[in-house]
Amino acid sequence: MIEEIDDYAILFLDRDGTIESWNKGAQEIKGYRADEVIGQNFSIFYTPEDLLGRKPEKLMDTAMKLGKASDEGWRVGKDGIRFWGSISIKAIYDEGELIGFSKITRDLTDKFNIENAVSKYARELELRNKELEHFAYVASHDLQEPLLTVTSFIELLKEEYAERLDENAEMYLNFIKQSSERMRSMIKGLLDYSRLGRKLEIAEVDCNVLMKEIKEDLFINIKLGHATIIYENLPVVKGYAIELRQLFQNLISNALKFRNEGTDPVVVISAFKIKGGWKFSVKDNGIGIEERFRDKIFSIFQRLHSRMDYEGNGIGLAHCKKIVELHGGEISLESLPGVGSTFYFNLNTDS
Repeated sequence: MIEEIDDYAILFLDRDGTIESWNKGAQEIKGYRADEVIGQNFSIFYTPEDLLGRKPEKLMDTAMKLGKASDEGWRVGKDGIRFWGSISIKAIYDEGELIGFSKITRDLTDKFNIENAVSKYARELELRNKELEHFAYVASHDLQEPLLTVTSFIELLKEEYAERLDENAEMYLNFIKQSSERMRSMIKGLLDYSRLGRKLEIAEVDCNVLMKEIKEDLFINIKLGHATIIYENLPVVKGYAIELRQLFQNLISNALKFRNEGTDPVVVISAFKIKGGWKFSVKDNGIGIEERFRDKIFSIFQRLHSRMDYEGNGIGLAHCKKIVELHGGEISLESLPGVGSTFYFNLNTDS
């Protein structure tokens, strides 16, 4: 029976909005006993702010015109306790004459509070990310100037005091210059990282054409390294063209760089359709990555090898991770040291 239902507040109103019946759910949600509310107008469940902003009777007017009406908002229970209610009102007719309304209310306070908390957290996170990106951009840009000054004065010292510098002084200046150049390279990497996603324009990207262009850009490295790049039947995807080029180029460049000595690099790029987009793999026959380092490699400025062995700043895979995430996807790795690595990533943008 309706009176025993305790998940919903179910009541009947006369044509003026006066409460005529009251079930167990109504008592649970609103706190009143039946004898406290029957005979009262249902506007007693609205907050003073609601009553200032709109008239409860409008719901009944809408229900009379359309047969039913719904609304959500703060309501007042017994002792002024507020709850977020989802309300549905239906007009009841008898032989074409309006005799009253049925009104069903659900208490969605918990759901409302959770959604508000999540929304607030998302706004705060977005603001913090923007602040961090702005900080990285400004810091990286401003740090370029003093480093340029340092390297310029090193050249002046070496030029104007060449006859007065001994071997140690020359060595020290070279160390300073090399360190400054590495710092400039790292700052440029940080600047590029902060710029990712700043100007996003969705476009249709033919990955086969993209691969052809990347092969042309890397022609010298491919030729000198006797490398082979294999791909076919790659899809057309909707995404950010500049970022996608950087993603594939970084992965292919790494495969050419981290090669097994005496082995010609082979890189195979493939893709298959998944729900919501495409999943790609970039497989190489390089030096591989130990399992203990697989989470570390996607962090910014993380290097697994000395600069004597392999050049670079350790930011390329951090770029890849950020680009994949800009496309709503994830990137992962399977690898065997000495055998090779396969990077998997999905792009959640349907072609």
